[in-house]
Amino acid sequence: MQALSLLLILGFLTVLSVASCVVIPLERAFPLNGLVELSQLVARDQLRHSRMLQGLVGGVVDFSVQGTSDPYLVGLYFTKVKLGSPPREFNVQIDTGSDILWVTCSSCADCPQSSGLGIQLSLFDTTSSSSARMVPCSDPMCSSEYQTTATQCSQSNQCSYSFQYGDGSGTSGYYVTDMLSFDAVMGQSSIANSSALIVFGCSTYQSGDLTKTDKAVDGIFGFGRGDLSVISQLSSRGITPRVFSHCLKGDGSGGGIMVLGAIMEPSIVYSPLVPSQPHYNLMLQSIAVNGQLLQIDPSVFATSSNRGTIVDSGTTLAYLVQEAYDPFVSAITATVSPSVTPTISKGNQCYLVAASVSQIFPSVSLNFASGASMMLKPEDYLIRSGFYNGDTMWCIGFQKVQGGISILGDLVLKDKIFVYDLAHQRIGWANYDCSLSVNVSITSSKDFINEGQLSMSSSTKEMLFKLIPLSFITFLIQLLELVEFQFL
Repeated sequence: MQALSLLLILGFLTVLSVASCVVIPLERAFPLNGLVELSQLVARDQLRHSRMLQGLVGGVVDFSVQGTSDPYLVGLYFTKVKLGSPPREFNVQIDTGSDILWVTCSSCADCPQSSGLGIQLSLFDTTSSSSARMVPCSDPMCSSEYQTTATQCSQSNQCSYSFQYGDGSGTSGYYVTDMLSFDAVMGQSSIANSSALIVFGCSTYQSGDLTKTDKAVDGIFGFGRGDLSVISQLSSRGITPRVFSHCLKGDGSGGGIMVLGAIMEPSIVYSPLVPSQPHYNLMLQSIAVNGQLLQIDPSVFATSSNRGTIVDSGTTLAYLVQEAYDPFVSAITATVSPSVTPTISKGNQCYLVAASVSQIFPSVSLNFASGASMMLKPEDYLIRSGFYNGDTMWCIGFQKVQGGISILGDLVLKDKIFVYDLAHQRIGWANYDCSLSVNVSITSSKDFINEGQLSMSSSTKEMLFKLIPLSFITFLIQLLELVEFQFL
């Protein structure tokens, strides 16, 4: 009978080839290829980068904050999370440049009540959740060793926070613990509800651009490297692996998925993260245009307190230090000049193109440590800016930085799988059609899949998960013991 039971278990293992992880479909506020003024995108990114530099030298946290009055949300992605008991949905922006998950509290008097993004805003009410608890000042997470933000104790013994940004925007509130709910998927048709207790912020005050209704969301979903990021909280308890991935769709209305787990693709290459940095810093070493290395001193890419190369999903465009930007643009212009008309538009290098850019413009290779190269198609470094005399105007989407940090934003990150492997301190990437399904590898025995709530395509819903979770194997062993007991 034991042999028969073992055969039954092996049969289950042969038929089933699924695993579980956390999968979050993403949605973008506006299409990345929409005809938005390049100057607007640059202005929005500059506000963000001023905060990132302050965070490097002065301990100011880097939260994603929208611009002033123009559509600076272009290229930013958001999803929904379920918080509380019973769970309620909140629209939060995905941001790999900050750590904290926070949502707007019901007690916030001046926070936005409506959004121009076509979404219904929600407020978190601690009294409406049976599992919500305030974090007291005595809690270890309230100590400075866990914080990169201004932490303080209120008169009611609540662990409070206050974030102030360089552009005048800010938010403050207090920390709570409550349930983050997931849909635990054990295959393509089997779904079970699961949840985990996490710490997140409840915002009671917002100022500056955070109060603008035209770009309002419910909060920020930080995926940074800090101890209070959701990925750090969940992975430290074995609920998810210490790795997350995203695939951001670039064309049409955008969208995509973010996975608390590792997306597997044979063509992924990895490069090590620069150690002891608050952001996702990589070691960029050289740039090639059409297969020819540019004459750039590698030292301009060296990482220091205010230099280096950062991967940041909260940045719309891409930014290169001047020593790399000038030869990069010169090489592009020299390659395409016989087929296009170079022009300057509002200070940006642009080109009037009569044919497809993929047929005219060269490929670009960003070469990182460990021999990992990131291949860019023309659409990965160009922005379509309009039409002129029957031709399409395309402009260089990379912007010049006068010293400082080179930043790879959504212009470069889109249409690629990106894997943030924190366990091995590395980032991997591969060009990919993000409207297709993905394969996910699981390294933890307690991983969950959250299919999310936002416009998941039919192909995304048919994701393939290739490993058996240990929890299922445990179930089969218990089933074997039960069968043996019945036949004693």
